Amino acid sequence: MPKKEKLPKEKKPPKQAKHEKQQKKRKGRSVQDFIGVKTFTKYGLMTQKGELLFYLVSPTNISVLSYVNIEIKIRHLMMVLSSIPDIEITCTDSSECFDDNKAYLHERLEYEQNPKVRKLIKKDIEFLDNVQVEMATARQFLFTARIKASKDKQVFDTANRVEKIISEQGFEVRRMRKADIKRFLALYFEASMNGEQMPDIDGEQFYEVDEDEEDEA
Repeated sequence: MPKKEKLPKEKKPPKQAKHEKQQKKRKGRSVQDFIGVKTFTKYGLMTQKGELLFYLVSPTNISVLSYVNIEIKIRHLMMVLSSIPDIEITCTDSSECFDDNKAYLHERLEYEQNPKVRKLIKKDIEFLDNVQVEMATARQFLFTARIKASKDKQVFDTANRVEKIISEQGFEVRRMRKADIKRFLALYFEASMNGEQMPDIDGEQFYEVDEDEEDEA
């Protein structure tokens, strides 16, 4: 009886194989991988492109300053940027913004015919207005330094040096701690207005291990 010959496997075109490989790799990525964040560090946040150190700089109301004083402030900022050329500046809301929610409710109000539902929508709009006033919608400014040093002593020295440079130019600044960074990330990604209360690992607050189980393990 003649032996059956094995048919050669059909080879996929290089472009198709590469595309499928990239799709499979992308499909298995988590949100944490997608935004490039690895973990919190002692001084900041570790990302795929180095460690980030965050500094919260109090804003200055330039509307009450004279033209000369505004020029001085600009010159001081230029000095900071020249001393730390790689520093990044971010301006965000200091609390959660409800503008999209309010816009949706106003649009909903235009088309709603039921008087009882209209009354409820108006109450929701009023509630959001009150919350927004209480939370203060002021802006906050973040100066971010990206460093690639791996030794703890080098990171510590850099963190202090950056804060000193910003402070010496007349800006009210403080380095953000872990809770501050978590709150900023929650606001930035519109996840929650209580970001500092979020657990480091999703779901860890629901996972409890008894001491007896640990001893048995």
